[in-house]
Amino acid sequence: MTTIAELEENRTVEGIYAVARKERLRTRNGSSYLALELVDASGRIGARVWNDVDMLDGRFEPGDAVRVLGRVERFRNELQVEVRTLEPAEGVDPAGLTPGLRRDADELEGFVEFLVGEVHDDALRGVVTRALAAAPLRAYPATPEGHHSYGGGLLEHTVGVATLCRELIQIHPRLRADLLLAAALVHDVGRTRELGRPPVFAPTEEGRLLGHVHLGLRLLEGLGAPAELLHAVACHHDGRAARTAEAAVLYHANQLDAVAATRPVPD
Repeated sequence: MTTIAELEENRTVEGIYAVARKERLRTRNGSSYLALELVDASGRIGARVWNDVDMLDGRFEPGDAVRVLGRVERFRNELQVEVRTLEPAEGVDPAGLTPGLRRDADELEGFVEFLVGEVHDDALRGVVTRALAAAPLRAYPATPEGHHSYGGGLLEHTVGVATLCRELIQIHPRLRADLLLAAALVHDVGRTRELGRPPVFAPTEEGRLLGHVHLGLRLLEGLGAPAELLHAVACHHDGRAARTAEAAVLYHANQLDAVAATRPVPD
């Protein structure tokens, strides 16, 4: 069996993958085809089903684990799989085929616990503790498509943002340390309400309508979060709306961690 990371152009592929995306589309001449995204623990790749579309379409849905036989081709400078045959992979848990963390999840969760302890204000620490208990960070991506877009990416990103904010607190002691660190730790808890189960992470109905920022604010407000914490979380994608130094710093820390995780670097 071939993992996605091992796929090479002009090679036959046979492997078990999870279907993260499935769309039925038409070519310019009107013929139907299936556009797929396949994932396993090593990565993700696009795939196309050109033949026997009606028959193969009925065999699986997004989120299923499938056994694929095909050939790897290059299209627009990216590899994709031309699927020749596909069938359900019985007895395989699709969640286990989700691209995973680059770091040890237990270690990251231990660091989150340490960072929560660095919030010395009892009320703020209580809000953070309850919010994180309701948001399983290690199960979700930070974004569906973008930075940290794999199971556990939300945990990794949260640690990254909170660590950056903690370092800035040492450089700029004028910042309200408890407020900034608390906001960094809970800024993306709404992702766990916005997205569904792995490996698809399709938006829930309320996620599609409200988005992760609003859902996070709703969760935090229900836990008694103060207005300045809510404001910082509300602005973490819109620096222009920030009315406090802590909200502005959180916005930039969030951006910096995303860029550091995604921009290519030379080999």
